[in-house]
Amino acid sequence: MKSVALVFLLCSACLFAQNNQPQQPPCSAPEFHQFDFWVGDWDLSWPNPQGGSELHGENHIVREFGNCVVHENFSDHADPAFKGQSVSTFVPQANKWKQTWVDNQGAYLDFTGEFKDGQMILSRAGINRQGQKVNQRMVFKNIQPDSFNWSWESSQDEGKTWKVQWPIHYTRRK
Repeated sequence: MKSVALVFLLCSACLFAQNNQPQQPPCSAPEFHQFDFWVGDWDLSWPNPQGGSELHGENHIVREFGNCVVHENFSDHADPAFKGQSVSTFVPQANKWKQTWVDNQGAYLDFTGEFKDGQMILSRAGINRQGQKVNQRMVFKNIQPDSFNWSWESSQDEGKTWKVQWPIHYTRRK
């Protein structure tokens, strides 16, 4: 009987010690900070596909929900403006980033990716306007504290080759 009481006492002490250890806050793992370079206010520029002067826009990126979500608000300076938002989070169970994009042209896009070799690449399998299967991706590269390059790319051959559709240069607003 004394040994049962001793075992119970020891187990209770172990459980009490485990329950009183400080809990790691949600979303505090290093992977949740891989998108920190993107947070802030940005001025954007890209080549005009019809030629002529460069086009411009802006992007406002914040962390929300206890630093678990990266929230993007994009707008170009066209008339009428193209506007969109995305939410991104790191999913530990998949060891990947997930992003959902919606915009004022009715798009809904879902991406999965990772930060590797100094680049964040988020990709998806989709259908182009002609109804053909296409792979699409966003590549965040040449990342510096106050600038980086982003490109929207597509592949018709299941990712063997990629074509840049929309290159944007980001400059941090001061």
